[in-house]
Amino acid sequence: MNRDTQSAEQSVDLVAVQKLEKSLEAKIESYFADAVDESPDVLSELLKSLNSDGTRRAYRKDITDFFVRMTGREPNRDSVLEFLHLEGHKATLVVSKYRAKLNSDGLSPNTVNRRLAAIKSLVAYGRKLGMCSYAVDVDSVPTQAYRDTSGCTGEEFLGVIKGCDRSTLVGKRDYALLLLLWGNALRRNEISTLDVRHFDASGGILWIEAKGKTNRVKVNLPRNTASALADWLIARGGDMSQNRPLFTSVDFHAAGHRLTGDGIYKIVKRLFKRAGVEKHMSPHRCRHSAITAVLEKTDGNVRKAQKLSRHAKLNTLQIYDDNRNRDQLEMSELLMDGLE
Repeated sequence: MNRDTQSAEQSVDLVAVQKLEKSLEAKIESYFADAVDESPDVLSELLKSLNSDGTRRAYRKDITDFFVRMTGREPNRDSVLEFLHLEGHKATLVVSKYRAKLNSDGLSPNTVNRRLAAIKSLVAYGRKLGMCSYAVDVDSVPTQAYRDTSGCTGEEFLGVIKGCDRSTLVGKRDYALLLLLWGNALRRNEISTLDVRHFDASGGILWIEAKGKTNRVKVNLPRNTASALADWLIARGGDMSQNRPLFTSVDFHAAGHRLTGDGIYKIVKRLFKRAGVEKHMSPHRCRHSAITAVLEKTDGNVRKAQKLSRHAKLNTLQIYDDNRNRDQLEMSELLMDGLE
């Protein structure tokens, strides 16, 4: 081998070694630098990970309540990170104080426990992102074994329905709303998230964002309910694009805006009070009433009641049936009149 050939080979080997050294020295994480944020917005990322719009709203509301009560301000990226960067025992102390505040303000155990669960979910997601290493060790508030599933009677409900003046726009809306709460036992969130595109008037079908489901669920409507919804939409007029909300406010200042869960609650409360129903009524009590009425009419057939309520577990329906039997005779007499 001559000297020139040997020199060329050495030069090639040197270049190869230099390339290898550069490859070994390269920072692999640089490829993902734009995708990794050392200070992520944990709350925003948590909400993005949730499947349901209703769940996202509920989590945001509950976590916001925690930060407002404990810091005086709504949460932002920095305040959430500050909370997550606390030592575990200090974070637990903060949440314990929050729990005590909720109890002293007289919130129901279910509400307190729901808000605590939202905070624990925030911490768990922060731990998943490497923003903290602790878990909040705060016990839930004990709840009573007996769950009040009572509501109104069929007779009382008919009185409320008859009080809706269907010659007016607000009367048409309230009538359709009440039929959904009673005849299909819908939750207020399932109603508030409905758009025009989710209602098939010709087929008598609604596609609802059901609790615990990632995809919308088909609900068949009685003919009078489908007609009432169509009547309301025709009377409302205006923009009928598919993404418009199905139920809107008719108030002067908020006309055309989506009717929120809180708005539905206020409407139900007003209508029952106007009809002279003494019991405090809410959309969920309308649902309770409908489920109880079905159990009465089917002699406690929880499987048929499950078709209406869409509860995942029959045990939940059993609670309704057990409570129904506490005052079975009274309830039977009250429900004799009316719904046919």
